Amino acid sequence: MTDANCLFCKIIAGKIPSRKVHEDDHVFAFHDIAPWAPVHFLIIPKLHIPSMAHLAPEHAGLMGHMMTLAPKLAQQEGCNPYPDGGFRIVVNNGAEGGQEVHHLHMHVMGGPRPWLRG
Repeated sequence: MTDANCLFCKIIAGKIPSRKVHEDDHVFAFHDIAPWAPVHFLIIPKLHIPSMAHLAPEHAGLMGHMMTLAPKLAQQEGCNPYPDGGFRIVVNNGAEGGQEVHHLHMHVMGGPRPWLRG
């Protein structure tokens, strides 16, 4: 299921260019256009899910895939390994939670520490 008006669905379909990090049958990952950190990319499901609040039990495998893929891609993109290195995962939910694009997405951010806030 996709949403013809969704920015991220258009990126997945190749209608809007992106700097791809990873793609498989379930997810698409690409660099953020306004990075907050030296490494900053998004992991999004190919299935259009508007937000975390819309997840259902049948999405558990998809979310597990996204979470286990994040460390691999973070290191691939330049984050140093744990424990000295690392990365941050942020998922905004809804307008009051700072979500700007209403397609579930996970920000993965890392690199040298001066970027880290709060």
